[in-house]
Amino acid sequence: MNLLKKIAHIIIVILLTLITQVGGLLWILVFGLFHFRKQKASKLIRYSTFFFIYLIISIFLVPPLAKLNNRIPLPISKSGNLIPHNYMTPLLNRHYVKATLKMDLIDISNVINAENNRIKISYLDANFPFIDGFPLLPHISHSDGKKIDIAFYYTRNKIAGNLKPSNSGYGKFVQPKPKETNYTEICKSKGYWQYDYTKFATLGSRNDLEFDLKNT
Repeated sequence: MNLLKKIAHIIIVILLTLITQVGGLLWILVFGLFHFRKQKASKLIRYSTFFFIYLIISIFLVPPLAKLNNRIPLPISKSGNLIPHNYMTPLLNRHYVKATLKMDLIDISNVINAENNRIKISYLDANFPFIDGFPLLPHISHSDGKKIDIAFYYTRNKIAGNLKPSNSGYGKFVQPKPKETNYTEICKSKGYWQYDYTKFATLGSRNDLEFDLKNT
């Protein structure tokens, strides 16, 4: 393996670890196995093998192991009242919380839906499955199983629902009113220039929705 390939693998391992927590380790195991067995498999086979093993491990092995750390996955079905805004969150293992937080969220989502059956709670990033103190970037505080981002509510043609202006759930901001504090500007003025950079990570957006102050 030449130097450039080694550097590429190191970068991929770091990125997968930062994004999914477990992906970096699995990358090392899968590609290390191919390397030491000296199998001349195509890139397609190697990448497909990695993604297959990643999915199997994430679905069947990570949840019971995370439970030992008192973290459990949030629901991923769209049929309940607590739902992921998009499936990338659970796919990247970013939907783990303490059991008490999960129960509270489900209870609250059921109350909200009982009051208005058009709306549910859409969650965004929560926490990784393992290791207290391991942050879920870019959220430094999401490191103890007790943090979660909840999507705002929006209306379309004045009708409440679960549509969001951003496909990722991030990057489309609700501007503060004149008498409200603009924390984005405050943080950027203190040198945190990256504070609003999620505006580049919407993964597509729409402009036909209005902020639903009442339900939010």
